[in-house]
Amino acid sequence: MLSISRTLALPESELVERFLRADGPGGQHVNRTESAVELRFDVVRSPSLPEAVRERLLARRDRRLTDDGVLVLQGRRFRDQGRNRDDVRERLVEIIRGCLAAPKKRVVTKPSRASRERRLAGKAQRSRIKQGRGKPGSFE
Repeated sequence: MLSISRTLALPESELVERFLRADGPGGQHVNRTESAVELRFDVVRSPSLPEAVRERLLARRDRRLTDDGVLVLQGRRFRDQGRNRDDVRERLVEIIRGCLAAPKKRVVTKPSRASRERRLAGKAQRSRIKQGRGKPGSFE
């Protein structure tokens, strides 16, 4: 079980891990060991996710999310397969935790009178500066 919060946990059966060869440093065994990890989690078909969390995950517009609703994470930061596996799982937990709480609704406000006046005063000052940049003798 992959624990997300006190009330939410993902069973191991919902996570699909694939091990592949990582690029980068690795010494003599770099071309023989499969230290990189690709973790796939089917967001659309997961029975463990609450519907609200599923909708927030799918609405994220994340490039790691496929058209079928599968979240694909790759871990190749470390030379060790176990550390890459733990890293990818931690990132999955953080992504799901970020979608647990509903985002706050924005309260529409109007700019204050003083802020409007400051904005207009700044625009007038900028206008005077730019008017002073004309050719010499072109004052009217």
